[in-house]
Amino acid sequence: MTQPFHLALPVPCLDHISSFYIDLLKCKKGRSDNTWIDLNFWGHQLVFHLVPSIVITPHYNPVESHQVPIPHFGVILKQKKWDELAHRLQLANTTFIIEPYTRFQGKKGAHSTLFFQDPVGYHLEFKSFHNDDDIFNKGA
Repeated sequence: MTQPFHLALPVPCLDHISSFYIDLLKCKKGRSDNTWIDLNFWGHQLVFHLVPSIVITPHYNPVESHQVPIPHFGVILKQKKWDELAHRLQLANTTFIIEPYTRFQGKKGAHSTLFFQDPVGYHLEFKSFHNDDDIFNKGA
């Protein structure tokens, strides 16, 4: 694996972390305090910091026939792990912003993708490229 990234995000409360990120997404809890919590987000360090006044306002950009929420973050998974996550989210009756589907079907850069929102308003995208060589290559 390449070096893990570190992402720190403000949230208006920390209440959603356990039920959403730990229970549903299966992230492991790391260090924490009253105002922040570290998570193992598929080998990356995701940290939420309490900022009560934060308002998360998404914007949207068109990609194929969908409106992709901006900002968003997530992980590129192997197809089996992506399928398992998509199934777990469906069983939990997750409201998808973009339902699981294959983007750029039949083209270079084809990948499985899905979008959903966490309880405080961050959008997450999980992908699985049909060919890992296409992750950074031009295509589509």
